[in-house]
Amino acid sequence: MSDQTSYTRALIVSYPSIPNAQQQRTNQAKAGGIAGTAVDLSLYPIDTIKTRLQSSAGFARSGGFHGIYRGVGSALVGSAPGAALFFVTYERCKALLSQNSSLLGGHGTRSSSSSSSNEAITHMIAASLGEVAACVVRVPTEVVKQRAQASQHPSSWATLQAILRRREVGLSGVRRELYRGWSITVMREVPFTMVQFPLWEGMKRWRMDGTGRDTVSGLESGVFGSVAGAVAAGITTPLDVLKTRMMLATERERMMPLLRSILTEAGPAPLFAGIGPRILWISAGGAIFLGSYQWAYNALSGVT
Repeated sequence: MSDQTSYTRALIVSYPSIPNAQQQRTNQAKAGGIAGTAVDLSLYPIDTIKTRLQSSAGFARSGGFHGIYRGVGSALVGSAPGAALFFVTYERCKALLSQNSSLLGGHGTRSSSSSSSNEAITHMIAASLGEVAACVVRVPTEVVKQRAQASQHPSSWATLQAILRRREVGLSGVRRELYRGWSITVMREVPFTMVQFPLWEGMKRWRMDGTGRDTVSGLESGVFGSVAGAVAAGITTPLDVLKTRMMLATERERMMPLLRSILTEAGPAPLFAGIGPRILWISAGGAIFLGSYQWAYNALSGVT
């Protein structure tokens, strides 16, 4: 198989032809929604523990092991649309970049190393744009969820009501509160996805090249997603800690002053608080998220 053929097959969504582009996007949105809901609900207790470990109030004062499903309502509401938006954006951008490979410096016949490099860059760009799109839904969901998890309010609904009461300072105040931590969330998610998705796609391509198949199974995708997620989770833990503290703060905080404050008061150790649960959660989450996405897409597309 030529490098060009292998490169094209890996970049264009690795599934059999389906009726039309609209049906493809519909399948991607449905599969993404299923995957997002599955991973958030199944791993919610670990996410709660991680959030409480990272809280500046401390694990015990934030609720300890009690009420570990507190805030799950916001996850139920936001998981499916956020994940659907990510995958539709990711797959669309990936296809567009593969069809216009000259944008990435692809001219003429490419070597194997050049093809792999362009492929990785394509996955990084597409996944980054997907994460930015998904954050439109994810950030408000996270703000509400984490404040409930940290026992600042008894439920997601109570948290949302408290935020909406800021209407006294105008709708802009509500918007700023709901999107508290937007910048650090994007700064965390983009590096995370730039590590996870090229690794995931690279392992899928390696498997497809080895088997001669045009796709991978849900189980195979889940295994690759778990490995990729664990690596990315460990690398981006400091950004996750900063994001959590900014979202839980009673007053708005900027990232760099907060970082300096943490380093001055306690050194770098707090930046890795919750790294164990985070790696465990995201490794398992990567398996469920990317495994269920592949399974759902294969099923919706009629792949046996």
